[in-house]
Amino acid sequence: MRFAFLASLGLVGLLSACSCATAPRALHEAPAGLSKYGDAVDWKVAGDEAVGVLQQYLRIDTINPPGNETRGTDFLKAELAKDGLDAEVREFAPGRGSLIARLKASAPSGEKPLCLLSHVDVVPAETDTWEPDAGPLSGVIKDDQIHGRGALDMKGMGTLELQTFRLLARQKVPLKRDVILLAVADEEVSEGGMKLIVSDEVWPSIDCGHLVNEGGMGVKGLFSEEQTAFAISIGEKGVLWLRVTAEGEAGHGSTPTDNRAPTRLVQALEKLAARQPRPRIQPALYEMLRRAGEKNGGLNGFVMQRPGLVDSFAMKKLLAKPTTRAGITDTCQVTGFDGKGSAPNVIPSQTSAILDCRLLPGTTPKQLTEELEGLVKDVPGIKLEQVQAFEAAVSEYDDPFFDALARYAVKGRSDAIAGPVISPGFTDSILARGKGTRAYGFVPFAVTADELATFHGKNERVSVANVHSGLEILFRAVVDVVAVP
Repeated sequence: MRFAFLASLGLVGLLSACSCATAPRALHEAPAGLSKYGDAVDWKVAGDEAVGVLQQYLRIDTINPPGNETRGTDFLKAELAKDGLDAEVREFAPGRGSLIARLKASAPSGEKPLCLLSHVDVVPAETDTWEPDAGPLSGVIKDDQIHGRGALDMKGMGTLELQTFRLLARQKVPLKRDVILLAVADEEVSEGGMKLIVSDEVWPSIDCGHLVNEGGMGVKGLFSEEQTAFAISIGEKGVLWLRVTAEGEAGHGSTPTDNRAPTRLVQALEKLAARQPRPRIQPALYEMLRRAGEKNGGLNGFVMQRPGLVDSFAMKKLLAKPTTRAGITDTCQVTGFDGKGSAPNVIPSQTSAILDCRLLPGTTPKQLTEELEGLVKDVPGIKLEQVQAFEAAVSEYDDPFFDALARYAVKGRSDAIAGPVISPGFTDSILARGKGTRAYGFVPFAVTADELATFHGKNERVSVANVHSGLEILFRAVVDVVAVP
């Protein structure tokens, strides 16, 4: 969003657009008398401890599949025990444990608990592509970066939540609401741990009013080279996983005809790939752009503060980048294939592809399924079968806890802004939102594009400085909404 956007505007357009700027929403004020709890912490000592805990946590193999998350929850439970804090581990399957620990309110206000949620499992890693002295289970510090699978996703945040929970107890912070620490299994595959947490058996004893989890973080240079934008996820796109199956006549590979299943599948996928989804900018993104524009100033800031100009002149830029395109469209991608073929020269009677579709708020799985069925209706032998589906879920961001996270993310930083986004991917938060919880996705790290690229990739890492600063950000934000002055 550079000068080129404005260069194409006439003077009349500029003048009329000037009246369309809207100011960012004002933050709720920080409660008085609570900063003393954070001020009393030796943040150098606390940060060093968090770094050491994270190193140990990264060395525990909880790669999913198979998971073995109880290894990780046993470690967290032992750490809590060092402070005399109890925790429970509940398994949805053997070795697939989730941890629950609670600090009880000393002066209950009637507010529902604040939950600190993370997941214990991590995705697989191709060890041979990592630096040989800093592998996926190493937890080593190299060039002031802590290396290991889960450093960003999400043992780093799990460590910050663990340490925040312990600091609340150590500092004897008087609580007006319960604080619950949740570290769950199986987020990366089937959400088995969180499904147990939100079950009728467990949820009545949890019932989070607010929750913080993964979903957003600070990215340097997101909107301008000099600025760090802390994205706080207020929701996730919905999910529609479909199996696209083609049926046709089986036969010999040497005799191509149009009625073969593989040919029909290719034809259907070509039609789906040609789909042009209508972009829709969500209110959260407008708010994020307003905050960035107000901080940037100048011509760039002029555009970003005016939704009409964003729609007219920035849309092509947003659609050109995969990350921003995912945030403003209903997306569908082929992620795998299935078939009955047994040899290169045998054409099967049936073959399938898997579609991963992500839905903006306002689009239902039924609506998108009908749209896709319409695109392939002229290809014979095609059937769309729903594998998994749920609608997008969004939390209100005019909220004291959201504002506390945003406030401390940028405190002392003239180069940073913080605002709401809707995450293209989904997390366990979507299950909590279904129970009425206000859930926010925010890992208080500020990363470069190169560091962000290690997320689910090779050489995943987080800086020592991020662990230090992130712990203070999270602790102070939590204190603002749980402590008694």
